[in-house]
Amino acid sequence: MATIRSRTNADGKTMYTAQIRIKRGGKQVYQEAASFSRLKAAEAWAKRREVELEDPAALQRAQRGGSVSLADMIERYIAERDPARPMGKTKAATLRAVAASPLGELVEPELTSQALVDYVLWRMSDAGGNVQPQTAGNDLSHISAVLSIAKPAWGYDVDGRICEDARKVIKKLGYATRSRERDRRPTLEELDRLLTRFLEVQAFRPTSTAMAKVVGFALFSARRQEEITRIRWEDLDEARQRVLVRDMKNPGDKWGNDVWCHLPDEAWAILHSMPRVCAEIFPYNSDSISASWTRACKILGIENLHFHDLRHEGISRLFEMDWDIPRVASVSGHRDWNSLRRYTHLHGRSDPYREWSWLARIIAAPVELGTRGRGNATIPSH
Repeated sequence: MATIRSRTNADGKTMYTAQIRIKRGGKQVYQEAASFSRLKAAEAWAKRREVELEDPAALQRAQRGGSVSLADMIERYIAERDPARPMGKTKAATLRAVAASPLGELVEPELTSQALVDYVLWRMSDAGGNVQPQTAGNDLSHISAVLSIAKPAWGYDVDGRICEDARKVIKKLGYATRSRERDRRPTLEELDRLLTRFLEVQAFRPTSTAMAKVVGFALFSARRQEEITRIRWEDLDEARQRVLVRDMKNPGDKWGNDVWCHLPDEAWAILHSMPRVCAEIFPYNSDSISASWTRACKILGIENLHFHDLRHEGISRLFEMDWDIPRVASVSGHRDWNSLRRYTHLHGRSDPYREWSWLARIIAAPVELGTRGRGNATIPSH
């Protein structure tokens, strides 16, 4: 029960202070007070607050000094997650953009599925950046990652299911927020133009990224861009012709997901054509690889071709060679074989790279690492 005390100020006016004390297990866990110039106002406030604080979530908010905004939750998520399992730059940038948006200003009771629907519609408007539904859907996925732990980990009064509810509403409105599976594969003619360009650049700047080798390895190994730059000489299993791919991406979380993957003969040969002077086999920056690829496609007029499409090409090629699912998965690293069903855009039943002249040229291409090789002891061969 609340207690109300009156007191007279120096100017002779009477003030009424309503005080609420809440005990649990014989101990006081919370107290709150407010002063009013009228007794009935003090009584009304006390009754209202007592009803509100019967809700455990409201009591928790009061105990920590008020509601927490989504922006605060996002910053805490990034701060507490990064030291143990650093997130990708894209995800961190997306979350910080959400925190800086009007949605980030909303506090716990205001975070509802309706608020998220409004956010998605705003993102797809001119005011919110006029993004595609799939991009707004990615925002929802990242927000969901934060909200899913906000209550169990930090005690915040939020429902982690509101993102999925919002996604259902957006779908009913006619928007597809989930990304469509790509079926783009490079043609041999496009690869010929790209590799010619990359060797020309490397001849002009010998210490630049050896893009021809990176592209060739990506194609035949079906490895992702960031995975390629993380592979180290010590990660090779020479006897079994395989490599330990560290922190492989998966639907849950990539950190600590280390997977042994078989390397086809072509990828194995390209890998061993790299100089053993750094711990990493391909000691390049992932962003530099991406920039070189994008720049070359733009100069050559090759449209809608992503570096990641090389992985699609590599996996599809193995199926075209009549490899079975377990054997393909040993290269791709897929643990869920159902995920391999998307690689069905086959162009025949043979190996289009069987007599590919570029393989020998890629293997023979010289590599100068420049400053990357300085200060690194030569890695002994096995």
